[in-house]
Amino acid sequence: GVSHEQTIMNGNNVAASLLYLDRWDEAKSLIRDQLLPVARKSMGSNHDQTLKLTQNLVSAVLHDPERTRDDLLQAEAIIQDVVQRRRRIFGPTHPDTASAERTLSLVRYDLAEEPEG
Repeated sequence: GVSHEQTIMNGNNVAASLLYLDRWDEAKSLIRDQLLPVARKSMGSNHDQTLKLTQNLVSAVLHDPERTRDDLLQAEAIIQDVVQRRRRIFGPTHPDTASAERTLSLVRYDLAEEPEG
C-alpha cells in the first residue's frame, strides 16, 4: 500500500530522479505534499526513510535556482533537525549523519552568499 516502506522508498527514488533532472518544483511537491506526510504517519519522524526524504527536500531547495533567502532559512531549520536526529539515532560517525552535516554546511554557505532582504 501507499504507506508501506518499500512504496515510500520507491517514491523517494522518483524524487531523486526528478532532482537529477533539475525538476525542482516537482521533486519538492512530491516529497513535501505526498511522501513526507505518509512517511511520518506510517514510520515516524525518526525513521531512516523519513530522514532521507527530508534531506532530499532540502537538496531540492538548495539546488533550485529560483529559491529565495527565506527558502534557504527554512531549509536550514529542516536540515538542522535532520542532523540532530541522525546524531541521536545513528551516532556522529555514521555516513548518513555526515551526509546531513554536509548538506547543512552547503545551506549555510549559500545563506552566507545570498544577499539579505
